[in-house]
Parts: sequence; structure tokens; C-alpha cells
Amino acid sequence: MIDFPISNILPEIEKFGVRLSERQIQNLNTYANLLTRWNEKMNLTAITEPIEVVWKHFFDCILFFKYVDVPQNAKIIDVGTGAGFPGMVLKIVREDIDLTLLDGLNKRLVFLKEVLDTLGLSANVVHLRAEEGGRKPELREKYDFAVARAVANMNLLSEYCIPYVKKGGSFVALKGPSGKEEAENAKKAISILGGAETFVIDFTHEMLGGRSVVKVIKKTETPPKYPRPSAKISKQPL
Repeated sequence: MIDFPISNILPEIEKFGVRLSERQIQNLNTYANLLTRWNEKMNLTAITEPIEVVWKHFFDCILFFKYVDVPQNAKIIDVGTGAGFPGMVLKIVREDIDLTLLDGLNKRLVFLKEVLDTLGLSANVVHLRAEEGGRKPELREKYDFAVARAVANMNLLSEYCIPYVKKGGSFVALKGPSGKEEAENAKKAISILGGAETFVIDFTHEMLGGRSVVKVIKKTETPPKYPRPSAKISKQPL
């Protein structure tokens, strides 16, 4: 088993109140090892160096807690979770979270089920495309937070994610340096889909480069016609 240098990020995350137990550190290390092993047979991540996994995956996801106040037992859906970022990391750090991991590619979910089983954690694992899940009554407008990391531009991503959020909840996108510009261009889409206030936090970190966190507060229900089919979302963004 590879020993991932998770201790490197501990002083940084403690600055914003996240303290990991030995078990949580071990869980992150086990997750990283499973990611590395599975990545040899399927494309889960281009980031494979241990130091980069720790900073560019784990630390980058844990930053969510610096900028978003997550109540106890909050319901969170990670839309297009891929290899489990950020949802799996959020669950390891806060086991009280009621987590749903949604992805359109089943083999990624098979990987995530092994991670959950190995770590003794539970989450709802859903094999659906984002626009399909957003129309399901059991998923639509049922979550305190919908989160997504590096999935699509905000004007597209908003239509995929906002339908999952209940009124008063938030859609949070973890973006690169273009977050502010993307949020500006997505104002119309956000408004149509029921979003209201949008907050953008821009920052630069020596290990991550430019980053932004975009948080959209949902004020009204998403109209029934949304989300549209994926082809229409791509060809005719709101």
C-alpha cells in the first residue's frame, strides 16, 4: 500500500476548522490506493502522483467546507461524481452527510461502491445521466446541496444541477479560475431555473493555482420543463 502524504494538508485544513481523526486519515489513504489501483484498468483520473492526489483532489475538495456551511445530516448530491470528487471526500470528512453519488457511467459507480464498502461508509449510488435524474420525483428538489466539480460551464451545469436542489438549498460548483466569468454568463439560466443570489469566491493557492467556488441559492421551484434533454442543453444553453 502506498503511503499518501495526507499529513501535508492537515495544518492547512485546520485553519478553517477541519480536523481529521486517524481513522479519517486512513480512510483517505485507502481511497487513494483504491483510486490508483482501479486507475490502471479504467480512466478515473489523470492525477496519479501521491502529492498531487493529496493536494489537487483531497485538499481541493475539503476546501468546500471553508466556503460552505454544511448543517448536520445535510442531504448532498454529487452530480457527475466521476471518481468521487468531491462527494466521497466530503463523506469521509463528514460522515453525518446524507450523500448521493450520481454518474452516467456504471463502472465508475462500481469503483465507488468498493470504496464505500471498504471504508464502511454508506451513500446512495445512482446510475443515471444528470438530466435524467433531475426529472425523477425521488431525486428532484430533494437536496440541501447539489455539488459538481469541473463538469461543464455554468450555463450548462446549472440546468443539470439546480433541479435537484430544494427551495432554500444551494447549488455549489467547484471551478477553476473562470468561475466568476462563467457565473456572469449563466445569470439568465440560473434565474430561469429558480436560482437567485449567486456568490463567487475567487482564490489562488500555490498547490492548486486559480480556483473559484460558485454558490447559487435556490428561491423558487424549477419549472417542470427543465432539465431538457442533454443534446438540447448543449446546443441551446439557457
